[in-house]
Amino acid sequence: MKRGDEFGRACKEHISGFRTWTELYHADEWLIFPENAGPHVSIDETCLSTGEVYTIVSNKDAHGRKGCIIAIIKGTKAKDVIKVLKKIEESLRKNVIEVTLDFSESMHNIAETCFPKAMITLDRFHHQQFCLEALREVRREYRREQMTQDANAREEHRLMMKELAKNGGPWIDEEGNAIRRNARYYPERLENDETRAELLARSKGLLMMSPDKWTDTQKERAEILFREFPDIKTAFSLTHSLRMIFSQRCSKEQGAESLHSWYTKVGEFGNKAFNDIAAAMYDREDEILNYFVNRSTNASAESLNAKIKQFRALLRGIVDKKFFLFRLTKIYA
Repeated sequence: MKRGDEFGRACKEHISGFRTWTELYHADEWLIFPENAGPHVSIDETCLSTGEVYTIVSNKDAHGRKGCIIAIIKGTKAKDVIKVLKKIEESLRKNVIEVTLDFSESMHNIAETCFPKAMITLDRFHHQQFCLEALREVRREYRREQMTQDANAREEHRLMMKELAKNGGPWIDEEGNAIRRNARYYPERLENDETRAELLARSKGLLMMSPDKWTDTQKERAEILFREFPDIKTAFSLTHSLRMIFSQRCSKEQGAESLHSWYTKVGEFGNKAFNDIAAAMYDREDEILNYFVNRSTNASAESLNAKIKQFRALLRGIVDKKFFLFRLTKIYA
């Protein structure tokens, strides 16, 4: 172990070239690689260590391989990131024709200011994720209500048994069936042998999936769930239909028609979470619909984030942030 530590130090201090790195003094604040700039760019944020967030600008055409990182900048404040990105020649920044990003206002400001000629495309998967979160909340709300109802029914049963014991009976129910003196409370079971609470708990996975991927058991569970809780069926239908809108290959205009029809269905449902999502999408509709021009998403940036986190895990954390960024950029920049 001692020799290993010595080799690690020798690699860092002498072999790697880290100490003679020209970017060393500001590496933990910002790094730019103008030569990696391309026509299609993604902007995203990632957490390197101890909650510190960095903004990463990447070249989509590099597909997460060498040459994909254009800039790594500490923080997400638009003014700080813009100041660094403007170190890249204006001619290179004006050659960018499309920037993909999420709903972040600061990222939007960065893209507008630093890449003035680029079309801004909001990532479709973020819209779908918002709907999935709203759907989860509808299910959770019903589950909380059902757990409360079960607790109340259990308490009523306990009080009933106590009253029967106090009065000495009668030990029969309304249908004339005998009641055991130590009988426990058993909630009603549905035709798939699940209680309503169990049904809601076990439906979490199937609601996140497309119906064509359901197993026979999940199909049966979904049928019962939608019958017992119609609002969950509506929320799932809205979530799935939004997924289908972005799955179709069509023009921007056709996409707009489908999206407007979706807004109408959301309004009819009347759920606040879905209404808020629809309102946010309406405000940024043109940038959302830009997806149908090149079918671009921010998936490459998310993939790069995953690779960075995997690299950090292989190193079992970050001891020296500058050295970590040095090694990271040697691989991806």
